[in-house]
Amino acid sequence: MRIAIGSDHAGFDLKSEILSFLCMEGCDIQDMGTFAPDSVDYPDYAHLVVREMLEGRADLGILICGTGIGMSITANRYPGIRAALCTDAFMARLSREHNDANVLCLGARVVGVGLALDIVNAWINASFAGGRHQRRVEKIEKEADWQPA
Repeated sequence: MRIAIGSDHAGFDLKSEILSFLCMEGCDIQDMGTFAPDSVDYPDYAHLVVREMLEGRADLGILICGTGIGMSITANRYPGIRAALCTDAFMARLSREHNDANVLCLGARVVGVGLALDIVNAWINASFAGGRHQRRVEKIEKEADWQPA
């Protein structure tokens, strides 16, 4: 499993903990930065991680900022990206099983290290269930035919 991971300054320390965990799990990891706790702009790192995925160099992505909200908003702008902001292991598991989430977003100011590692563990070990969920994911990906009045 190839995972691209990125964070802004707020997620820098948590990203380091997650990197260590993923290495122990034997994952192939591409660290897209940031590489220091200095203030940076979260969209830059979301774009880098998503680009790795869309260009086929990563299967999954993990994005970390202060709340995870900015990263999830940015990542979800791309077709084919289904970024899930998760605050517990249950949400993480179901985001993969039901929504085929391919990007996990975390808020370093929302979850502690222990909980974050539980979330990551649940997320990387879950897989898409398909079945009735496949139809729903296809509807997410389908271009909407709604037009403003």
